[in-house]
Amino acid sequence: MRSKWCRAFPGLAEEVARARHFVAALLSGHGPVDDAVLVVSELATNAVRHTLSGAVGGWFLVVIDFGDDLVRIEVVDQGGEHVPHLRDASTHEEGGRGLQMIAACAKDWGVKTWPEGRSVWADLAREGL
Repeated sequence: MRSKWCRAFPGLAEEVARARHFVAALLSGHGPVDDAVLVVSELATNAVRHTLSGAVGGWFLVVIDFGDDLVRIEVVDQGGEHVPHLRDASTHEEGGRGLQMIAACAKDWGVKTWPEGRSVWADLAREGL
């Protein structure tokens, strides 16, 4: 049985914590909470830092799609100059490891782009349920 939940957040750094709580509450007992919180934290932070979502009046949307075997965590943002991609971050850089962590814990991940924005998503296994 599929179900989908979503919530919009203002494009502010402090809203990333609210997005984590939203995801943790939805997945409690229904999915991989720790991995899902990591994914939404990284994607929402990227949306606020690197896209128009972080501009005055900006927003981002968190979508949780429960499938039989997978849960998809998706963050929709208002787009920006650069498309998210895996980076080869050195040990001396502060950032650049978020998508690597997501790729390591997700079954799959990707980016959907359109004229007014984009979404970055990750599919997590719902093993043990």
